Amino acid sequence: MTAPARPVREELDVPGLPPAVSHYTDAVRFGDLLFVSGMVAFDEDGGVVGAGDVAAQARRVHEHLAAVFAHVGASFADVLKVTVFLRDVRDRAAVNEVRREFFGPALPASTLVEVSALVHPELLVEVEAVVGVPA
Repeated sequence: MTAPARPVREELDVPGLPPAVSHYTDAVRFGDLLFVSGMVAFDEDGGVVGAGDVAAQARRVHEHLAAVFAHVGASFADVLKVTVFLRDVRDRAAVNEVRREFFGPALPASTLVEVSALVHPELLVEVEAVVGVPA
């Protein structure tokens, strides 16, 4: 009897997303699981989008997530877990409004963490995700 084939690990660099600011890739796929790096509100050149506006930043973050999901044929309905990092936990309601726009009725498992800083001082929100990639 032969052992089942081990899933392949694939690092994904998604076209149109901002350049990495450190030693990481946009996402890593392992079989039917996709681990998406923390997305922030940078434009394609690495500039901050929506400085001072958490809803605008959350919208850009979710647009980046959508691009990663589309790259592997997934959608927000396939998201299993998100972790949201906020500079100010009082911004939760504004970010949730944006989440509802993108997730619709799908409810992922979720963790919210307030942090003292993100990679750039003008960033207010960062979101990472784990996705079940459809067959």
